[in-house]
Amino acid sequence: MAKASQHRLTLAQIDAARRVFEANEPRDLFYRAASELVTLALRGETSLTVGEALAVLLKTWNKNFYRFTRFDKTHYSDFERVIKKHTLVLSAFRDRAIATFCSDDWSAIEKLFADFELVLGPVGAAKSLHLLAPHFFPLWDRQIAQSHFVPLGKRGSNAYRYMRFMTTVRAQCQSLRSRRRTNWNPLKGIDEYNYCKAKGWPLDGPSGGVQKKRRR
Repeated sequence: MAKASQHRLTLAQIDAARRVFEANEPRDLFYRAASELVTLALRGETSLTVGEALAVLLKTWNKNFYRFTRFDKTHYSDFERVIKKHTLVLSAFRDRAIATFCSDDWSAIEKLFADFELVLGPVGAAKSLHLLAPHFFPLWDRQIAQSHFVPLGKRGSNAYRYMRFMTTVRAQCQSLRSRRRTNWNPLKGIDEYNYCKAKGWPLDGPSGGVQKKRRR
């Protein structure tokens, strides 16, 4: 398991990554749109279901998965079923920050992540859980998991790896002392940093320069 010090971050690094991310990744629009739609769906303030709101992000930020999996009625039905099955526990996690993540949560998260992963894969599961509890569940993809020494295995086997990743991200949030900032989600900032590093985008310039994009 990676030592927390190997992934320690500073606010300066996070700020630099934000500038590079904004300059290079236009798909952040879909993250913001999906986040607002999920909030509205959970409040019952839109005709969209929670699953439909999440699909806005999954279809744009998880393209590789849908190269091999059809987003048809069966897939959507499975997706909605998993959301409904875990409505209560998801509601509890939505009100929490990752700083509160502890060993008492492992059993619930293991079941939750495993069910989502079987339908959406390990990357789609993390993205969906993040939108449903944006201050508690961090984002990852295969490159990011690999860089954190938790390479992803076959579908349905990654819940423990994800919780190890959560442990690292929790330590990063603590080192950032994010409570000094308002209206800012450190999990999104850390994901932007991880994403830029995985892409190989330099963070030492004012914007890092526009780099050739790779498929996520």
